[in-house]
Amino acid sequence: MSAEPWTIESIGDALGSPALAQRFLGEIGRAPAHQLLAVFAKWERIAQDLQAAVDRGHILAEHVARGEHLPGAWVERTDAVSQKAAQIRARGAT
Repeated sequence: MSAEPWTIESIGDALGSPALAQRFLGEIGRAPAHQLLAVFAKWERIAQDLQAAVDRGHILAEHVARGEHLPGAWVERTDAVSQKAAQIRARGAT
């Protein structure tokens, strides 16, 4: 995201998933007036975090494309992530 301020539209776009964008719009649409700013701020943080992850992914992909080692310290977490994903799916997440 550039230095432009976040808007409902830009947050929806940054979420990258129609289902997630729909959830965001639903929360914004149902929020009482006194909670609107807090709901917006929550989703703004989510959009910023996702955008940062996407940007980081692009940087890492460039390193891979050049055949370089990935920068930073990497900890193997595949098993832990797979186990957590299985737990989440067992609770009905898709």
